[in-house]
Amino acid sequence: MQQPQEHPRSYYAASANWRTDYAPLRGEHRCDVAVVGAGFTGLSAALGLAERGYDVALLEANRVGWGASGRNGGQLIDGFVDVDKMRNGSVVTPLAWSGKWASNAAISSLTASGGTTLIAISSSAISISPLKTRKWIIFAPRSNASARSTIRMKCCSSSRMHCRATSGRSATSVVCINRGNGHLHPLNLCLGEARALEQLGASIFEQTPVTRVHHGTNPRVETPDGIVHAKSVVLAGNAYLGRAERRLFGAVIPSGSYVIATEPLSAELASELLPEDMAACDQRVGLDYFRLSADKRMLFGGLCNYSGRDPRDITATLRPNMVRAFPQLADAKIDFEWGGYIAISINRIPQFGRIEGNTWYAQGYSGHGLAPSHMAGTVLADAIAGTTERFDVFERIRHLRLPGGKWFANPALALGMMYYRLKEIL
Repeated sequence: MQQPQEHPRSYYAASANWRTDYAPLRGEHRCDVAVVGAGFTGLSAALGLAERGYDVALLEANRVGWGASGRNGGQLIDGFVDVDKMRNGSVVTPLAWSGKWASNAAISSLTASGGTTLIAISSSAISISPLKTRKWIIFAPRSNASARSTIRMKCCSSSRMHCRATSGRSATSVVCINRGNGHLHPLNLCLGEARALEQLGASIFEQTPVTRVHHGTNPRVETPDGIVHAKSVVLAGNAYLGRAERRLFGAVIPSGSYVIATEPLSAELASELLPEDMAACDQRVGLDYFRLSADKRMLFGGLCNYSGRDPRDITATLRPNMVRAFPQLADAKIDFEWGGYIAISINRIPQFGRIEGNTWYAQGYSGHGLAPSHMAGTVLADAIAGTTERFDVFERIRHLRLPGGKWFANPALALGMMYYRLKEIL
């Protein structure tokens, strides 16, 4: 069993507003709901339940926000699912479309200056990580007809978006501007949610990896030094759940994604690179995404690695892509580099389900999890509290699974994605 770890050396960890230091679980603990994983899914589910008065215990193998929730690109994107893939029944599509913006609304309410239970309990709990801007763009080269078509369909789907041709960096691009999305500091949001959860009376245990979950009428969760007895269990480990639940092992494919952060840039250069302080990504299979931090660093990510193997040198691999997009950064110093795993579902639709009635799970956000994970947590909390309409819809979606774990699934996915990348190049 892997030993618990601290946060990786990322820009987010270095600029976090505070650090958690919750004690590991020792001995036996009893609660209404045990939540496994202190990322956005687990935190939002725990918050939704604690607000309803449930006694919640949150178990994290490392630190709050240690996984993808505290390492991602910080882009608040409305894409909960690919709606066109969800036409399993008349209820699915309306729920999916409403879910696109409900995901963002969940975070907006948390980061607002007031109006939620969380803010009422602690005015500094969640507002430490406000939305930095309400603008986000996607772009596609004029030479890529498929990507241009995708962008135009996205623009037509909502009054919050519009397309336009651009000059400068995207001189050969068509872009879609989305004024309903934005960007923020994801680790600070995790930490703020944990603080609010603590103030709601929940128990949080860090450095507490789950080794086994026993299902049945009275579930229990085993850890190296303790046991949690609960009425219900939420599995929210996503790409880092590992073998803690054998029935979910191999349901999603852990894939690497990586980010570099430059030194702070001058206000003039920052404005030249991203004039409206937007977050951005492209429409390629192996996409790039980028934005400015609060202190004017360029945070440039991408390099999604479906093989499951980390690059030897993240900066050396990502910097050429950044300089290709922004030649002005050719001499910029890179202060931080980091990466981690995201959970890919084969059909790119998040997976919802339950095991033996009272163990619930959501996973597989496929690289777009910052907002959807919050909605997923809300859906799980609603279901445990007795309102299962949304959960039932998503649970009915059929998902594919590749056999063989990382020894087959990762190489198979890597080969498939290589095919599509070659098509883009050619």
